[in-house]
Amino acid sequence: MSFDLSVVTYEIMSGKIANREDIGTWSSGTPGTMKFNAGMEETIVKFRAKTVYRVVTVVQPPFMLWNETTKKYEGYCADLIEELTKIMDFEYEIYEAPDGKYGRMDENEEWDGLIAELVNKKADMAVGALSVMAERENVVDFTVPYYDLVGITIMMKKPKVPTSLFKFLSVLEDSVWGCILAAYFVTSVLMWIFDRWSPYSYQNNMEKYEDDDEKRYFNFKESLWFCMTSLTPQGGGEAPKNLSGRLVAATWWLFGFIIIASYTANLAAFLTVSRLETPVESLEDLAKQYKIQYAPQNGSVTAMYFERMAYIEERFYTIWKEMSLNDSLSELERSKLAVWDYPVSDKYTKIWQSMKEANLPATFGEA
Repeated sequence: MSFDLSVVTYEIMSGKIANREDIGTWSSGTPGTMKFNAGMEETIVKFRAKTVYRVVTVVQPPFMLWNETTKKYEGYCADLIEELTKIMDFEYEIYEAPDGKYGRMDENEEWDGLIAELVNKKADMAVGALSVMAERENVVDFTVPYYDLVGITIMMKKPKVPTSLFKFLSVLEDSVWGCILAAYFVTSVLMWIFDRWSPYSYQNNMEKYEDDDEKRYFNFKESLWFCMTSLTPQGGGEAPKNLSGRLVAATWWLFGFIIIASYTANLAAFLTVSRLETPVESLEDLAKQYKIQYAPQNGSVTAMYFERMAYIEERFYTIWKEMSLNDSLSELERSKLAVWDYPVSDKYTKIWQSMKEANLPATFGEA
């Protein structure tokens, strides 16, 4: 029995037929044939079924992030999968891994995070900043990496260097500056008193010194000025005429020389120490210091790297210890295993211990 079917499309708007198009006629047979009307072959393509994939991801800027305003995923990976849909003509629905992790295998060989969604067939594919690892390659297939970061990058918070117009005062303690200021006023007062009441001063013997080219009347203001300028390379100028005033001036000059020399030495040491405080530039520098706390994100590839390196160091040390303490070895073989230094480097063991003490952050934002 043979028959024909007319293929018609309807466009319904507001419960009414808005547009009707005759696509063509399908004739039964082995095989059946489809005869399209003029220009209708491209129209039927719109009704072709599309494949819909479930895509799992983990939010980590800038590769994948959620925009609360647009209610859409954004970032490099979001743009990448959008381009793939245009090229391969498929649709997808994206969701985040329930625990927000990329995936790690526990002691029972069970997976969590994003990898678990793929292994348990809950997702068809995964997209994100997922690193290729040996144990992950055993259970899932990876594409060619689109971003390859060689090595481990140390990211530090930039220190805030305080700036102040009076930073030069921090070279000496506040108590030292207070003593210098007190000595300045005491010396000025003594010089004024000795010049005021000494019978050999200029102001009490003006007739004796009237032929001198330099005459200086040491009142209190002039005494303050003399003591201040004596600390500068310009000098204090004309000294007092009386012996008591000159002894005070000489004592002040000696005091000023010692203070200036001490200040200059402390300033040079202060600037030198500031330049010597270099930032951490390698893992060795990080392991040698104790001021800066450091840790990778918990469950990340970097954290797994340090954990495994510490485990390997421990295993190597255990193997060496068992070999060196073996009673069945001859003296010659035992001497070959004897070393003066630590047989296995414990650099990563110390680094991993410091990381655990600093509490590994659970999320990128917490870090």
